[in-house]
Amino acid sequence: MTTYCGPPPTPAAWLWQWNLDPVVIAGLVAVAGIGYPLLRDHPDRRRMLALALAVLAILFLSPLCGLTSALFSARSLHHVLLVAVAAPLLAQVVPRTGPTTPGPAFVVSTLVFWAWHVPALYAAALADTAIYWLMQASLLATATLFWRAVFAASPAQGVITAVVAAAQMGLLGALLALAPAPLYAPHLASTLAWGLGPLADQQLAGLLMWVPGMLPYAVVGAMLARRGWRLAAT
Repeated sequence: MTTYCGPPPTPAAWLWQWNLDPVVIAGLVAVAGIGYPLLRDHPDRRRMLALALAVLAILFLSPLCGLTSALFSARSLHHVLLVAVAAPLLAQVVPRTGPTTPGPAFVVSTLVFWAWHVPALYAAALADTAIYWLMQASLLATATLFWRAVFAASPAQGVITAVVAAAQMGLLGALLALAPAPLYAPHLASTLAWGLGPLADQQLAGLLMWVPGMLPYAVVGAMLARRGWRLAAT
């Protein structure tokens, strides 16, 4: 199956499989060109924007994009970086003003994240470019709204929500790692060139979500706890 990121690469060729999509490149350049002048008085937000764009470039332009065509574990890493690294960075570029309750945003972002891991929807996204971008856009948008709500909430609410969000990421990872059979048809044959069976690849994907995938939530939780401690001490 040929996906948006190209055909599944072999280990010998994947480092050369860059996705130089002019639309994606133009989009990233446009966001930088618009965002940087608007944020000239906010150097911290400019750094967040630069880091977010760098992560997005890695996800959609670098050989990692091609690797996600071959390995579900690479796709798992892609999704973790999208919702737990790029999204919180973007959330801090235009922070939400005023207190809010992050619960609704958590529910929506979690439903979207789990929905795109339903095997039929996942396969549809890899088979059709329009559905692929719907998947990516919905994951990034709902995760960014979630993180904006977390950062705008009280430190206690933010910490609790980050912990619950980490738990749902770990739960999905555990379900994938412990599944008795491979679930994702697009990767039933594409993993073999990498010395992995599809079940082993899925188990690796689950482990990536189960352990490393929870780390960004722990980092944010620690930041919010530190903020709460400082507020309590003043």
